[in-house]
Amino acid sequence: MTDPATTPGTATHQKIDTSVPHSARIWNYWLGGKDNYPVDEEAGDAYTEVFPGIVTIARSSRAFLRRTITHLVEEAGIRQFLDVGTGLPTAENTHQVAQGLAPEARIVYVDNDPMVLAHARALLYSSKEGATAYIDADVTEPDVILESAARTLDLSRPTALILSNILGHVADYEQARSIVDRLVGALPSGSYLMVNDGSLGIDPVFEEAQEGYNRSGAVPYNLRTVEQIASFFDGLELVEPGVVPVTQWRPDPGSPVPGVVAEHGGLARKP
Repeated sequence: MTDPATTPGTATHQKIDTSVPHSARIWNYWLGGKDNYPVDEEAGDAYTEVFPGIVTIARSSRAFLRRTITHLVEEAGIRQFLDVGTGLPTAENTHQVAQGLAPEARIVYVDNDPMVLAHARALLYSSKEGATAYIDADVTEPDVILESAARTLDLSRPTALILSNILGHVADYEQARSIVDRLVGALPSGSYLMVNDGSLGIDPVFEEAQEGYNRSGAVPYNLRTVEQIASFFDGLELVEPGVVPVTQWRPDPGSPVPGVVAEHGGLARKP
């Protein structure tokens, strides 16, 4: 194992605010992680009291990430990954899945939360054949992301852009579309886009819980219709089965038939 490559940023100089719940730490709590504070547990418990299914969504989202990365490595031959909105390290992180299959894979993680970056730099070690780097940047800064990622990735070669449960933090839909277009536009033919986000119009109880969460003081997360999620792939070639509930995207053989899951995602290739 090698030390993780790091990209200088401001994260080490930022104070972690433990008085306000944070989405990455709450998500970590739902996934069974330990990197959270009482305020995050309280917010997470308040959410699950209204909608216990959020734990299923969180874990199904992580399983979807694993399956899409496995497809990208094994079937599409991708060896470069740009993961924007990393979240706190748990199990089966992008580099662990990718480098477990192809040790030479190179991964750049992007997040703007100091706790996320501190944990990533401490825990997410690259294989000696590949590389793992971490960028302190916001999803709304696509040019900063691309400039920094180019220090580790060769963006003239096919790259997988991972946007897992991050676009919902961009309140304006057109701005979210613009961010995706800018990032995908900078990648060459043969690159891939993976998106998954909470979906609107599927589960009213989920929507009620999310509205309460958004009023709690935590960073809001905006659910979008399936049509809006699908539109992020406009101009790209969707991989079968297209944009579907994450539990229905190439499920593992023998996995149980899931109930309603208001989390949709897909994978598409840039022609």
